[in-house]
Amino acid sequence: MNALTLPDIAAQASRQALPLEWVGMCGIALPVLFDGERLAAKVDAGVSLDNGEARGIHMSRLYLALEMLEQESLSPALLRQVLQQFLDSHEGLSNSAFLKIHSQLLLKRSALISPLSGWKTYPVSIDARLKNAMFHVELKIEVAYSSTCPCSAALSRQLIQQQFAEDFPNRTLHQADVLAWLGSPKGIVATPHSQRSTAQLTLHLDDYLEELPLIALINDAEAALGTAVQTAVKRADEQAFALANGQNLMFCEDAARRLNLALKRAPGINGFHIRVVHAESLHAHDAVAESHWRREPSPQVPPGYASTNV
Repeated sequence: MNALTLPDIAAQASRQALPLEWVGMCGIALPVLFDGERLAAKVDAGVSLDNGEARGIHMSRLYLALEMLEQESLSPALLRQVLQQFLDSHEGLSNSAFLKIHSQLLLKRSALISPLSGWKTYPVSIDARLKNAMFHVELKIEVAYSSTCPCSAALSRQLIQQQFAEDFPNRTLHQADVLAWLGSPKGIVATPHSQRSTAQLTLHLDDYLEELPLIALINDAEAALGTAVQTAVKRADEQAFALANGQNLMFCEDAARRLNLALKRAPGINGFHIRVVHAESLHAHDAVAESHWRREPSPQVPPGYASTNV
C-alpha cells in the first residue's frame, strides 16, 4: 500500500442503500460575531444524505465551512453562504443543509429610575435551513419577566378592606390617620404573589431580511410585558418595579396575548410560536400558555387576469 494514501472509509458504498434525513455534528464550540460583539456559541451542522448508496458524509468539510462564522457578523446572507458551502462540498450526496447556533446575547440594561445599569443574558438560537434553493431562518429567544397574579391581588385587596373596617368601625377619619394606617404593617395585611416568568419565542423570519432582528424583538417583547426583570437597582428602582407590577397584573393567558399582538406588528416576522411559563410561587407546578400565528400568503393574480372591480 502506498504510504501517502490514507483510507477513506466514508467513500465506500453503503451495505444498506438507504437515504438519511440528517447527518452531521452537534455541540461544536465556536465564537460567532453579532452586533460588533464576539459570542461563545455551540453549533449544530448537518446535511441530508440523499444518496443512499454512499456510506457517509464528509464531516470535516462542514467543520471547515463554519470558519466563516468567525470572520463576519451573523446575518441571513452569511448563514445562507455557509449552508451553500455545505451543499457545494457534498455535491451528489446532499440536497438539504442545516445549521443551528446556540448562544447567549449579553445586553446592558438601564434601571427604571436611577442612573444604574447592568448586564442581562438572553438565551438565543438561530436555526437556518437550505433545501432546493429554499432558504429559511428561525429565531428562538427567551425573555425573563415578573408576573403578579390578578386573582391574588384581588384577594389581598379584600383582606386589606376587611382589616380597615375592623380598625376603623363607624369612625370619622382624618387623612393623617389613614396614611398612618396604610404605612403600618397592620394596614397592609396581605400582598399578592408574583413569580419570575419566561417567554419562549420561536419566530419565523421573512426571506428579505438583511439583518437578524434579535435586539429589536427582545425590546418589543419586554415592552409588551411591561415588567422585565432588572439588573442593578436602588430603592427608587425597586419601588418603580413594584408599581409596574401592581399596575400590570397578568395571568399567563394575558402575557401570551400581549406578546401575540406585539409580534404581529414586528416587521420581518411571518409567523411565530409563543410559550409563556409562570413559575408559580403559590403552587408547585407552572402555569403555561401558548399561541401560534402564521401570516397568510398574499393572493397571486393569474397572468393575463384583469380585474373588473371599479
